[in-house]
Amino acid sequence: MSTLKVPVSPRDHRRGGPNAAVTLVEYGDYQCPYCAAAHPVVRFLESRFGPALSVVFRHFPLVEVHPLAAPAAEAAEYAGDHGRFWEMHDAIFSNNNRLSTQLLFALAGTLQLSQMGLRDSIARSLHADRIREDFIGGIRSGVNGTPTFFVNGVRHQGGFSAPELAASIQDEMGALAPAR
Repeated sequence: MSTLKVPVSPRDHRRGGPNAAVTLVEYGDYQCPYCAAAHPVVRFLESRFGPALSVVFRHFPLVEVHPLAAPAAEAAEYAGDHGRFWEMHDAIFSNNNRLSTQLLFALAGTLQLSQMGLRDSIARSLHADRIREDFIGGIRSGVNGTPTFFVNGVRHQGGFSAPELAASIQDEMGALAPAR
């Protein structure tokens, strides 16, 4: 059983309360069709568990097979610089089947972000260090494909269907509940 080697910190992109009982960390790749399929599952789990669940996304772009994963991660980080990480994140995954650099610029425009700023960010790889840090942290934690999930720091064993991930989250919540 592998564990998360880089603890969740304020540096992470987190949705949900920092005092949530369970934190779900996803290592993902924006061009990965499996990550795109997992995205609505994660959103469902966020609504199902509410404030008891916090979600963290970390970049794990598999650039050898997904050449648009790095520019998409750069776009998400650029949006994050402007307080719009999660909006860009959701938009990229919602449009995964038609991912392109043109789409990234269109999404930036929709989010009222500077397309020239995004172009500069992608061209100069302004967030490459952060994306690389996420990737290396994933490797240290035993990530070898995407999506990979950790529930309160322990690697989720199994698929990423709603019932499977919900069971892992529920098990963790049960383990944290005080004995009666």
